Amino acid sequence: MSSAVPEHATPESPRLLRAVFGSTFFIRFGFGLTVSVFVSYFTRESHGLHLSAVGLAGFLSALAPIGEFTTVLVSGLAADRFGRFPILLGGTVSASLLLTLMSLGRSAALLGGGNFLFGIASGAILAASLAVVADQSGKGERGLEMGRFDAVNLLGYILGFAAGLGAVGTLPNAELPWLFRIGAAVLLAGFIFALFSVRGYAEPKYRNTFQLQHIRVAVLRRDVLLLVLPWFVIYMLLGTAFAFLASAASGVGFPVTWLAALIAGGGLLLLLTQPWFGRQADKRGRPLFLLLGTVGFVSLLGLAGLIAQYGPRDILIGGIAVSALFALGYGPAALASLTDVSQSVTRATTMAVYSLVISAGMVVGLWGSTALYSALGVAGLDLFFLLIAGGITLTTTLRLDDLKAQRLLARERSAPPSS
Repeated sequence: MSSAVPEHATPESPRLLRAVFGSTFFIRFGFGLTVSVFVSYFTRESHGLHLSAVGLAGFLSALAPIGEFTTVLVSGLAADRFGRFPILLGGTVSASLLLTLMSLGRSAALLGGGNFLFGIASGAILAASLAVVADQSGKGERGLEMGRFDAVNLLGYILGFAAGLGAVGTLPNAELPWLFRIGAAVLLAGFIFALFSVRGYAEPKYRNTFQLQHIRVAVLRRDVLLLVLPWFVIYMLLGTAFAFLASAASGVGFPVTWLAALIAGGGLLLLLTQPWFGRQADKRGRPLFLLLGTVGFVSLLGLAGLIAQYGPRDILIGGIAVSALFALGYGPAALASLTDVSQSVTRATTMAVYSLVISAGMVVGLWGSTALYSALGVAGLDLFFLLIAGGITLTTTLRLDDLKAQRLLARERSAPPSS
C-alpha cells in the first residue's frame, strides 16, 4: 500500500528544500574539488599531460559516471520505496568514506575502484535530491525551485573545481591527497547539515516493493526522453572539460590560477541567474527558455570551435560570454518540465533517468573527444562540438513540436461542436 507524495509546497517544504540545497552544495563542492585534480593525482604530473597517459586517465575518470550510469535507476527505485532522505544521507556518507580511501594511494586499481563506487553514491544522491525538490514545489514555482537547485548544484561543482585548479597551480603534487581528504570532510559537512535540517520529519509512505515496471513507466515515454536526452550531449562536453581542462590549460601556457578565478566568477554568475531564469520560466513558459537555452548552447559550441581554430580573440570571447548567459536559461526550464511530466509515485525513478543520461554523456564525451582529437586534431574537436550542437538542437526541436501539437489538440477538444 502507498500514499502519494505531496504535489505542492507544504509547511515543511522550506526546511526540506533548505536541507537539499545546503547538502547539495557541500556534496558538489567536494566532488568538483577532487575531479579537478584527479588526472594530476593519478599521473603525478601537474603541468601538461603526456599523450601516453590520456587513455588510461580518461578511462579511470570515466569510471565514476559508469558507476552512476549502471546503478542510478536502482537508486531511484530505492528512493521511491524507502524514501528520499535515507538514500540521500546514505549516499553522502558513502561518498565521504570513498574519498578518504582514495586519498591513501595512487594506484590505478584503488582509484578506479574508488571512483566507480563514488559514481554509485553520486547517482543515489542526485536522484533523491531532485525527487525532494520536485515533491516539495508546486507547479507554479517549480522553475524557481529547480533554478535554486541548479544554482547550488552547479555552484558547488564550479567553486570546487576552481579551488582544485588553484591547488594544482600552487601546491606540490605530493600534497594533492589532502584535497581528497578535504573533499571527504566537505561531504561529511553536507551530511550533518542535511541530518539536522530534517530531524523530526516523517516521510510519507512510498511503494513497499521494487517493481521493474516502474522503470518502463518512468523511462520509456517520449516526453521524458526528449527532456533528458539534451543533457546527454551537454554532459559529453562537460565531462571532457572537467577531466582535462587543467592539463590542457597548463599545456598551452595559460596559468591555472587565472583559469580558476574565471571559473569561480562563472559560478557566482550561476548563483544569481539560475533562480531568475527559473522564475521567468514559471511566468513566461518553459518552452521559451528551452529554446533560448538551446540557441545559447549551439552558439557557445560554435564559438568554442572558432577559438580552437583562430585563438582567443576578443570578439569570440565576448560572443562566448553572451552565449553562455543564454545557455544558463536551459537548466531550470528543463528540470521543471521533467517534474511536470513525472508521476509522484515514480518520481525518484524518473529523476534518476536525468542522472543516468548525464553520466552516460560524461562517459561518451571522455572517450569520444579524446579519440577524435587523437585521430583528427583540431578538426576532430570541431566535429565533437558539431555533434553536440546537432544533438541538443534535434531533441529540443522535437520537444517543442510535441508541445505545439498538444496545445492544438487541447484547443480542438475545448472548442464547441459545430452545428
